[in-house]
Amino acid sequence: MRITAHAKVNIFLKITGHKEGYHTLLSRFMRVDDLYDTLTLIPEKCETFTIEGCGDIPTDSNTIYKAFQILQEYTGSKKLKHFFENHKVVVEKHIPSQAGLGGGSSDAAAFIRLVNEVCSLDIPVETLAELGSRVGADLPFFIYNYPSANVSGFGELVEAFEEETLPLELFTPDIGCDTALVYKTFKQHLLNDITLCSFTGWEKYRSKDLLELIADPVMLNDLYAAALIAYPELKKRAPESWFFSGSGSTFFRIKT
Repeated sequence: MRITAHAKVNIFLKITGHKEGYHTLLSRFMRVDDLYDTLTLIPEKCETFTIEGCGDIPTDSNTIYKAFQILQEYTGSKKLKHFFENHKVVVEKHIPSQAGLGGGSSDAAAFIRLVNEVCSLDIPVETLAELGSRVGADLPFFIYNYPSANVSGFGELVEAFEEETLPLELFTPDIGCDTALVYKTFKQHLLNDITLCSFTGWEKYRSKDLLELIADPVMLNDLYAAALIAYPELKKRAPESWFFSGSGSTFFRIKT
C-alpha cells in the first residue's frame, strides 16, 4: 500500500485580494514529475496514530495526521480507526520543506487519496478536495492530481489545464521560507499595489509560453518580492533568469 506525493511549482502566482483573514489568488500549479515523497502503509500494532520519516515534526502538527483527523471526523468510520491501530505511515521524504514545493500538502493529499481507496471510504473526489482544504490551501490541487491546473480563490477552486508537464530544473538554497511570514509581509508592504488587470488572461496561456512571454520572476510571482523583503539573503542566492515557486525558497527553470 504505497503512493507517491509529487512536488509542484507555481508557474505564476498573483494575489487577487484579501478577505476573511486570508489572501485570494490566481495561480498555475504544475506537477514536478521527478521529485516526490513516498508514503507507505505498513502493518504494525500501534497504540496511537503513528508516522515515521517526517523528522522532528510533532504528530499533532503533521499535515498527514491532520488529514487523518478530518477523515475520521467526517466518516466516523470504525474501519478507519481500526486500520490505523494496525498500520503505521512511513514517509520517505525527498521534497524539501519551506521551499514553495508543497511537500507537506502533497503528502497529506496523497494520504487522503490512498486511505479513501484502501479503506473503501468511497468519498467523491470533490468532497475529498473540500475536506483537504481544511488542512491546507494547496491540498485540493494535489487531491485532484492534475498535471497542471489553474487554482484560484483560497486554493479551493481547481480547474485542470490541458498541457504536458515541463521538464524542470530546481534549485533550493539552504534558506527556509515560512509561508505565513511571506504572506504577512506581502499584506504589510505590497497588498495595496495589486493591479488585477495586469495579469488578465494569464490563465489561458500555456505554461511554457507564459514563462517565455513574461520572463520576469518578480512579475510572475507576487510572493517573490515579499520573500525578498522577509529574507534578504534570498537575493544573493537567486540564480539569474530562474523563476520562483510559491512562497519560496525554490527557484526553477525549464531544462535545456
